[in-house]
Amino acid sequence: MVSKINILHLTFDMCLGGTEQVIRQIVENIDQTQFSQRVTCLDGKIGELGELIEKNGIPVNFFSRQPNLDIKLIFQLRKYIKKHRIHIVHCHQYTPYIYGLAASLFSSCRVIFTEHGRFYPDSYKWKRVILNPVLSLLTQKVTAISKATGEALKNYENIPAYKIDIIYNGIRFEDKALPDENTRLNYKNELNIEPNKLVFGTISRLDPIKNQSMMIEAFADIQKEVTDTILLIIGDGPCRLELESLVASLGLQQKVVFTGFIINPQRYLSIMDVFLLPSLSEGTSMTLLESMAYEKPSIVTDVGGNPEIVIDGATGLITPNEDTQALSLALTTLATSKPLRDKLGEAALLRYQKQFTEIHMVEAYQNLYKKIA
Repeated sequence: MVSKINILHLTFDMCLGGTEQVIRQIVENIDQTQFSQRVTCLDGKIGELGELIEKNGIPVNFFSRQPNLDIKLIFQLRKYIKKHRIHIVHCHQYTPYIYGLAASLFSSCRVIFTEHGRFYPDSYKWKRVILNPVLSLLTQKVTAISKATGEALKNYENIPAYKIDIIYNGIRFEDKALPDENTRLNYKNELNIEPNKLVFGTISRLDPIKNQSMMIEAFADIQKEVTDTILLIIGDGPCRLELESLVASLGLQQKVVFTGFIINPQRYLSIMDVFLLPSLSEGTSMTLLESMAYEKPSIVTDVGGNPEIVIDGATGLITPNEDTQALSLALTTLATSKPLRDKLGEAALLRYQKQFTEIHMVEAYQNLYKKIA
């Protein structure tokens, strides 16, 4: 057993995103007396989160991956692994896994592959179905961020079940992060939201897989019954113009607020009365966990890891995938009952504290690292 285990996290980049947040939580909260960590990005840039963790003393570097299989990159990684005496390469997502595993072949370096989510609809990739059982023999462990993700790895990727561990995402949250009433009013004022408005909100990339169009349509459906409401959409992405056009066509310009990209958007969770996650597919959503830490009830679709995080009727409401009518009913149910919102929010906070803190996640990875080192 070595005195300190050297770990290399291998990823596409460290821009803002769920996978990148997980990496940041691990490297910033792990036991520094037992582990030394580095982060390597494959796609030519470090990114915002990479710069932040670099300021905290974590070495971050990047390579510029070329199209198709970049053989030169494999040798660059292999040299880097040898230079820094890496004991474990922790590969985040499938492409970094291929490069990390190839670079570690015929060395004493151990390999972990973490699957952070799935595309929708899920499908077989026959090359992977054939190749993955062989790759698994050379891989010490595969981790998935939800049971649903783990099942997809078995069913669609042909990865043996005995290789897969489930480690849920976790986030760090401190009570001092909760803003007071005056601060919350200032946040609403910044976004031109009246103080008495009930706010449904979401924080995510504006992408087809997040299905914000269904959320907007469901919000439009409830306007005759629940009038003093606002839909707050925080984030940016390829669907921005399409979603804004949908809002205009439904006459909701005064009822829907698009903020675009915001650094540290989590603070605006404090002004949301209900958090929405209508995705077509999810792993373990970091923003959903953050909403629970802010004591917010949520409405989520019955996909991926959502039903493993939200307990329907206890910490939030779960609606069928792609069911606008069911989502409309759930919106109305929570909009018209503050006692129910409060009850669900309190239970959501307790569930977060019990299972989804960064302590739980980091301890699970630490135990895994020590087990395979």
